[in-house]
Amino acid sequence: MLHVAVVGSGPSGVYSAQSLVQQSQEPGVRVDVLDRLPCPYGLVRYGVAPDHEKIKSLQNNLRAVLEDERVRFLGGVEVGPGGVPVARLRELYHAVVYCVGAATDRHLGVPGEELPGSWSATEFVSWYSAHPDSVADGFILGARSAVVIGVGNVAVDVTRMLARGAAELSPTDMPQAALTALAASKVTEVSMVGRRGPSQARFTTKELRELGALPDTEVVVDPEELALDPAYLDPSDLPAAQRRNVEVLRGWAAAPPQGRPRRIRLRFFLRPVELLPDGGRVGAVRFERTVPDGQGGVTGTGRYEDIEAQLVLRSVGYRGVPIEGLPFDADRGTVPNLAGRILRDGTISPGEYVAGWIKRGPTGVIGTNRPCAKETVTSLLEDAAGLVRRDVPEDPLAALRAEGLRPVEWAGWQAIERAEAELGASFGRGVVKLPDWESLLAAARTAPS
Repeated sequence: MLHVAVVGSGPSGVYSAQSLVQQSQEPGVRVDVLDRLPCPYGLVRYGVAPDHEKIKSLQNNLRAVLEDERVRFLGGVEVGPGGVPVARLRELYHAVVYCVGAATDRHLGVPGEELPGSWSATEFVSWYSAHPDSVADGFILGARSAVVIGVGNVAVDVTRMLARGAAELSPTDMPQAALTALAASKVTEVSMVGRRGPSQARFTTKELRELGALPDTEVVVDPEELALDPAYLDPSDLPAAQRRNVEVLRGWAAAPPQGRPRRIRLRFFLRPVELLPDGGRVGAVRFERTVPDGQGGVTGTGRYEDIEAQLVLRSVGYRGVPIEGLPFDADRGTVPNLAGRILRDGTISPGEYVAGWIKRGPTGVIGTNRPCAKETVTSLLEDAAGLVRRDVPEDPLAALRAEGLRPVEWAGWQAIERAEAELGASFGRGVVKLPDWESLLAAARTAPS
């Protein structure tokens, strides 16, 4: 029996487990899916916007994998400092697949970025998604206008959440404190700003169109700003996705003002150069006008514009973080690998693998993780005959428990689900997420032993 640990229970981790049980031959495989959090599903639970029920329903597919008799979920297990060392995992399992994502966000690197009121979109998403590590609050307190820097799908998500009303958010699993805060929001204007043109924006058309469907909100686009992009003027050579984006933006640019109570402004060819203070916190963002440089990038013009904002959310990408005991490419933010096999000093390290963003960088959509995981698992199974010859404990969980760990198993996760359903019922809502470590672990402990 091949014993494999998969570190991370997001899409790449669960797809890796699924590929292992689907592709493995005799003598078979046993997969332990370890996660630092007591809850499975990774970014599907803590990164997908709460009003995106269709995408969140992907949890049902991931659940089916984690309920397979050959797969075991072990939550609340830290790998690295303060938890199970990488070297110890290699002693407990024939192979380890690291699917730990890209856990931190990129910074703008401009003056004033650390002012109160300036946050990463990741922090904002963690707050309204009830991530137990989220300690931030008061995002929108006193804010009348917001600037979102970035034009990807995460930027669209946070823009949409700032413009949504309480009635639309109440049916979601958003934590009660975040719902209450957003219901009291005074933000009436949100500017989503990109340094390049509309043809180079990274949002998908479906996400973009959702902005135009928000009640009591109008989307404003400046046709002169759009026209700075040569591909906007003649989109015929653009890929289909970008061409559809341009068509949506054309429609908004041509629409007359509607006078609705909230506005979303989509701005392009503006590069942030400084966050300006007002009364000890952020009050505006200074942007430099850019123009295409003819090589796919932009160049500054020396002309500047200030956009008022008491809340600034940067959404300019993610980065992987190193795990103690594993090699790390700091420039790429990934673990060096060859088809998923981890490389130590350029040499394949037997029994160590990566999949997902920590393997390839933060690119693609959720579905991109499936072929990525399959490639890694194919490499692992090609190596299996040699790996399985090494002696490992018959049950790694017993060894972990002997070392003082108390993982949250599947029954514990089901107890958390029941507690969240009960919490929602107490508010007259559906499921409402438990927002902190204490309440999650307390709920898990109610599981029958």
